[in-house]
Amino acid sequence: MLEAASTVTPETTQQAVGYPTLFVLVILGALVPVVPTGALVSTAAVVAFHQTAWFSPLLVFGVGALAAFLGDVALYWLGQRGVRSKNGSRWLAALRGRAAPDHLEQARRKLNDHGVVVLVLSRLVPAGRIPVMLACLLGGMPLRTFVRGDIPACLAWAGAYGLIGILGGSLFDEPWKGVVVAVALTLLISGAPAGWRRVRGRRGRVAAGER
Repeated sequence: MLEAASTVTPETTQQAVGYPTLFVLVILGALVPVVPTGALVSTAAVVAFHQTAWFSPLLVFGVGALAAFLGDVALYWLGQRGVRSKNGSRWLAALRGRAAPDHLEQARRKLNDHGVVVLVLSRLVPAGRIPVMLACLLGGMPLRTFVRGDIPACLAWAGAYGLIGILGGSLFDEPWKGVVVAVALTLLISGAPAGWRRVRGRRGRVAAGER
């Protein structure tokens, strides 16, 4: 036993702990907005890029996509229960609270025009997932239809953030530097829409004041 234990490399330990942790945290992040799931996938991809196993980044991609998909389906199912219930549910109320009315209306229009294709784009656009999911719920989209659209959405999402991590990992020999770059990029991407809305709001108030 001691000889077997001595052959366990730190990389093996990282994989044994890292992948289950990534899986749980991405599911949690899909259900509640407290975990930056994109940054998690990018960080895991940086670490995987520096591991000796060539398939490590593919495992990050697969684990991230599967966890995101399961989290989305669970949240949608919980939201459906709230839609069908006379008194609603805390999950449906939470979704409504996380979707601004103008974003929800925009998501409804796009869903009517383009169907489930919007689901794919919603996961790639920061803060786009919840308004589109809520629009699907309020529009009565069946769970099976949502699943068909969410599969490519989660694959595209995991691929995009995984590539950010691989890019960050390829720039530096030390993984922690790549992690810093990957996290900075994901936070910049996720915060860009909110920053743009604030800039537009200031311009609107300035223009109104000049009139």
